[in-house]
Amino acid sequence: MWTVLWFRPATMSTLLLLLLLSNLCRLGQSMSREEKLKLRNQVVEMFDHAYSNYMDHAYPADELMPLTCRGRVRGQEPSRGDVDDALGKFSLTLIDTLDTLVLLNKTTEFEEAVRRVLRDVRLDNDIVVSVFETNIRVLGGLLGGHSMAVMLKDTGYHMQWYQDELLHMAKDVGLRLLPAFNTSSGLPYPRVNLKHGLRSPESRTGTETDTCTACAGTIILEFAALSRFTGDPVFEVHARRALDFLWEKRQRNSNLVGTTINIHSGEWVRRDSGVGAGIDSYYEYLLKAYILLGDDLFLQRFNIHYASIMKYISQPPLLLDVHIHKPLLPARTWMDSLLAFFPGLQVLKGDIRPAIETHEMLYQVTKKHNFLPEAFTTDFRVHWAQHPLRPEFAESTYFLYKATKDPYYLEVGRTVLDNLNRFARVPCGFAAMKDVRTGSHEDRMDSFFLAEMFKYLFLLFAEEEDLTFNVEDYIFTTEAHLLPLSLSTAPHAPSPANATSEEELDDSNFDWTCPNTRLLFPDPAFPRNLRDPIRSAVDKSCPRPAIHREPGMGRPPLRAQDFMANNPDHLELLRRMGVSLIHLKDGRVQLVQHATQAVSAVAAEDGMRFMQEMMELSSQQQKEQLPPRAVQIVSHPFFGRVVLTSGPAQFGTDLSKSIMGVRGFVTVAEPYSGCAELSNAAFVQGRIALLQRGQCMFAEKARHIMKAGAIGGIVIDDNEGSSSDTAPLFQMAGDGRNTDDVTLPLLFLFYKEGNILLEALKEYREVEVLLSDKARDRASIFKGEPLPGILLESRRDVQEEEEDCSTDQTSPVPAATLDQSHVRTVEQDESAPHNEEVTPEEDVGPAIKRNPEPEEEPEVDKDSSRKSVEAMMADWREDLEAFQQMEDEL
Repeated sequence: MWTVLWFRPATMSTLLLLLLLSNLCRLGQSMSREEKLKLRNQVVEMFDHAYSNYMDHAYPADELMPLTCRGRVRGQEPSRGDVDDALGKFSLTLIDTLDTLVLLNKTTEFEEAVRRVLRDVRLDNDIVVSVFETNIRVLGGLLGGHSMAVMLKDTGYHMQWYQDELLHMAKDVGLRLLPAFNTSSGLPYPRVNLKHGLRSPESRTGTETDTCTACAGTIILEFAALSRFTGDPVFEVHARRALDFLWEKRQRNSNLVGTTINIHSGEWVRRDSGVGAGIDSYYEYLLKAYILLGDDLFLQRFNIHYASIMKYISQPPLLLDVHIHKPLLPARTWMDSLLAFFPGLQVLKGDIRPAIETHEMLYQVTKKHNFLPEAFTTDFRVHWAQHPLRPEFAESTYFLYKATKDPYYLEVGRTVLDNLNRFARVPCGFAAMKDVRTGSHEDRMDSFFLAEMFKYLFLLFAEEEDLTFNVEDYIFTTEAHLLPLSLSTAPHAPSPANATSEEELDDSNFDWTCPNTRLLFPDPAFPRNLRDPIRSAVDKSCPRPAIHREPGMGRPPLRAQDFMANNPDHLELLRRMGVSLIHLKDGRVQLVQHATQAVSAVAAEDGMRFMQEMMELSSQQQKEQLPPRAVQIVSHPFFGRVVLTSGPAQFGTDLSKSIMGVRGFVTVAEPYSGCAELSNAAFVQGRIALLQRGQCMFAEKARHIMKAGAIGGIVIDDNEGSSSDTAPLFQMAGDGRNTDDVTLPLLFLFYKEGNILLEALKEYREVEVLLSDKARDRASIFKGEPLPGILLESRRDVQEEEEDCSTDQTSPVPAATLDQSHVRTVEQDESAPHNEEVTPEEDVGPAIKRNPEPEEEPEVDKDSSRKSVEAMMADWREDLEAFQQMEDEL
């Protein structure tokens, strides 16, 4: 039951919002301020990761390609069709992000960004762009930036130099879009050439006949704001004319609009009607135009449409498209993700109950697939598997929390954050999901991700004192740009005569009120009671194995970046997903998936996602091929003659840029895995730590020894018998996150080479090594130090030789000294080619196959592994004595 407060709409358009937001109730136990602060700071860190990577790797391009770490420039990349119409070579992401910077209290960055826009952005490019996308992203971004600049300037602390430059640019954009409205109907063409308009031969556009309803009906906020900011009514007039035409062409019996319309005749080309793609923001802008501009007409039209939506399209918790002429006949059996904005719009409308129900359905689908698929069926399965990091679900989550203060929605927001970080975060930003089922990525980070996602998530977790201005003084556009509500009182041209008859606008047809949420939620459990049946319905339609039926399943699926080949739990999860693991004699492992061997269809889907992630991970890590490094033993009795070939890390100190390398005594870390804080940190300090491969990521090992004060690290393979002679060079990758904090060198030794070092440590107690990009001659190693006695005689003429070569060519170690499969001497040719291969972070190699032909598992060379290290060291000592005699004879 509703408590109704009757009022006529006021010209001060804040009244609708204030009535809604003044009747809040706090449901359940709130999240602590400390936890909200932590999540708010996490949002800021994620924004910084996305924004800084765009600025570092993409600017001034329109968008960032986060997988290849470069900018997307239209015409230089393969065409993606209509999606590319948003790109106009006008630094789209920067413009779209301007007011986000202010909301996140990054005023210094905002000021610098405005200066960049004014200095670098050109709007007269000879390029065809989408009128809709350019309006909401570029024009809206410039207007939002202008609103923030004026607000900051008025505070007296920032932007004191600002003289409406962004507004001037916004008007330039508006004038370039105006030619698109030159139609008999007033509906705009879908595209326009920024430089040549429409009609000229150079424009390469103007022949289209159709546009989507949202494309023509999502203009009014930006154009009206531009008119009222500048005093030029032409923009608002054209936007109103387009809305008037769409209203006139609605289906009069159902009061619904179709998805696509002919811009000349007004005939509906696609007669299906819903609240998702193609129509969505048309409804949004009718209600928000009333809030921003204070014109009753927009609210009247919205309420008539809304009544029909709830009568025909809404089947709580579903929102299903229907035919406008036969609204009781469903037009499709699936929903698209753009309808996720609708619960937020229902909150603004004041219809909280269906908003809760639809949002809960969307949340359960999100939990099934980590993200909302672009389209999903009525039984909540994937229809279109892409997810371009759309913000609409986060938007509705924010508005529902704002209206109810139910801490449940804070937990929903936490889930959104976690999924973005776990599944979409990549080293150069956040990548769109190509397939939510497999977790594969697309080289794409749309500008709306920065414009919208981080605004809504920040506001969700922020306290009032965290905000530098009152967001209640602004309305969010469909791109989440901020326009001041004070525009309702700005001078403007009078509205055209209302052509709608009084019969159609009878007050009984729509509400003039918002609900009193105190009576809507008399019991704090009420929202939960609405959500529980929906959760159960989704579970029944799209079940996942329960934990008690399938041990190990029902947990979050295993991700490639977390996988450890020596972790028994991970191996069991692989088995359940139908993935088998084959150990190769070169130390790598091969993964093979047989979907038919999975314990369930869901497990097979998880296995497919895991394999796709692993292939993508391997591909990314192989992009940077590094040469081998050297571990040179310089202490007695080796004195630099023995060099162990080692694999590099793709993070930490770059030894190729170090003239001297890193020299120090080695010690074994405790624990040997290096996967926890070291218990012998005092002994490790100032030394090079020896670590065993496995149990955690390489970067984690590096961080632990660095915390203990180590100056370097050597990871030794735990695969018995592996050797650099039989295995390709191994490169250690990061953990999929930023590893700039690792500032020491980390090298990798295969098992045999590592055991030589360990046995030397066991024999001589103190073993000193030099980590470098290549072996150094003895003179440079001991430069400035007394040479060891056995080397003194060999110093004759050494200076002359040093001028011509970097390694000692006079005294090769006999081949019998050491097994050449794992040790090389300084005399070996440094330019010899190396067979390099990168394996994902720990034990998994790129040799991944899907349903390959049966093959025998390779066997390890057991003869070589039988040879005892003790016997090898004995031979080594004998050869060193012979080598000393050779030195004495020189």
